[in-house]
Amino acid sequence: TLYVEKVLAPTLAKGEVVILDNLGSHKGKSARNAIRATGAHLLFLPPYSPDLNPIEQVFAKLKHLMRAAEPRDVEATWRKVGELLDLFSAQECANYLKNSGYVSV
Repeated sequence: TLYVEKVLAPTLAKGEVVILDNLGSHKGKSARNAIRATGAHLLFLPPYSPDLNPIEQVFAKLKHLMRAAEPRDVEATWRKVGELLDLFSAQECANYLKNSGYVSV
């Protein structure tokens, strides 16, 4: 909710569309009000719809890559996650959005 109010909402313009999954904090009244106050439209994905949520595709690839990572302590895991995320190119991320049906990327 704080992220929506302080980071996301200030970047929104009237008529833009925000698509959220069904995480409880995304459905909170203050988050919804902050988005709607900008004139943006708010849409929610259908329950359990990973094919429509690009982050699920990223997580799937990240989990696959992490399975091959040897270190299992907390510090090594976070370091490896950072290294692996750097491998995701801007084009690959745009492809995840397009694959999820987001037309203007």
